[in-house]
Amino acid sequence: MSEHFRVQGGARLVGEVEVVGAKNSVLKLMAAALLAEGTTTLTNCPEILDVPLMADVLRGLGCAVTVEHDVVSITTPAELSHRADFASMSKLRASVCVLGPLVGRLRRAVVALPGGDAIGSRPLDMHQNGLRQLGARSEIEHGCVVAEAEGLHGAQIWLDFPSVGATENILMAAVLADGTTVIDNAAREPEIVDLCTMLQQMGAKIEGAGTSTLTVHGVTSLRPTRHRVIGDRIVGATWAMAAAMTRGDITVRGVDPHHLDLVLEKLRLAGADVSLLDAPSPADAVPSAPPGTSPLFSATSGQGFRVQMNGRPRSVDFVTLPYPGFATDLQPFAVALAAVSDGVSMITENVFEARFRFIEEMVRLGADARTDGHHAVIRGVERLSSAPVWASDIRAGAGLVLAGLCAEGVTEVWDVFHIDRGYPCFVENLRRLGADVERVAEAPSR
Repeated sequence: MSEHFRVQGGARLVGEVEVVGAKNSVLKLMAAALLAEGTTTLTNCPEILDVPLMADVLRGLGCAVTVEHDVVSITTPAELSHRADFASMSKLRASVCVLGPLVGRLRRAVVALPGGDAIGSRPLDMHQNGLRQLGARSEIEHGCVVAEAEGLHGAQIWLDFPSVGATENILMAAVLADGTTVIDNAAREPEIVDLCTMLQQMGAKIEGAGTSTLTVHGVTSLRPTRHRVIGDRIVGATWAMAAAMTRGDITVRGVDPHHLDLVLEKLRLAGADVSLLDAPSPADAVPSAPPGTSPLFSATSGQGFRVQMNGRPRSVDFVTLPYPGFATDLQPFAVALAAVSDGVSMITENVFEARFRFIEEMVRLGADARTDGHHAVIRGVERLSSAPVWASDIRAGAGLVLAGLCAEGVTEVWDVFHIDRGYPCFVENLRRLGADVERVAEAPSR
């Protein structure tokens, strides 16, 4: 038996939705708890499958972890294991982020190569090169990343590409290294800033969060902390795209709209009316980010925006790039929006080469799409047609559900465990917005 979503086409999504903590942040923050003995508490955590999976990784290293609704507490012992085994690591890609904290605190790590989404190759070369420049030996042995060092020292590190994962691992190793480390061409994503904010709360000395140059002055030890996870900009953008695709009216709360400046501007170009919600009162404010962090990324509750689309969206081109460019995670939604827009759109994928696998499933739904290398040309149609489709990753799955809402008839979206890894209460939120969607357990007829 396998679960799928049954999606009745023709819905116009209207209402409000609350976005909780970012998947792409919470898993890295959980790993950062390895850097300090004691109990670190994370709030505003998303209730998604990846959080308990990451908890299992940390338990395997010797931590005690409790997950209660949106609160995760991690008690890190004085004596940690340096070995993260295949059984726990194989289920999610983000588990590789324990590499940096283990090397930083223990000066050694054996981390099984991780699993995760099928969206293309994501080698660990930059992670390893960064650790080597900090003074560690790092090799791939028997399916594991093996790293060890007698001591870590500051270094000038240049990343060939602003990789989020490499930036995070190098950063978490460098905070406990001797001397000063400078990471050039570092990733600038809000989730990186969130990690820097938490590390600073733990006693790390970091400058330049939110810019392409991170300067880390190593300290001898860190302390546990309590931290609120920033709102999930990818989930927020999903609902923004859903409003545009279904010609709906959705208010999204709990996410900083400035993390979505480019997405919201693209939707304006597509014909949507986009408005930002009023700023929260001082009583609602969460502590601002520490010095060295752009005020743009200060975490506040009650933030959000509204997207209204009256009539069919106009075609818009999209190009995926590292932040502040259009996120590769949002490419499936750009494709789905283009598929029902008036005109021809070009989608260019510059980050993960296999993300266009999603288009094969969109063609099942009647999309007029052609791919050539890392470009896709999509001629919008008035209405898609229902079909059984299969999710290959988290965002592809959610994109297929939204496409199903724009199709005639009933669409079945299979392999929805992917969606559950990134979207808490996805079906429930869709139903509250007016969609006819249900989760069904039965054997596929593929």
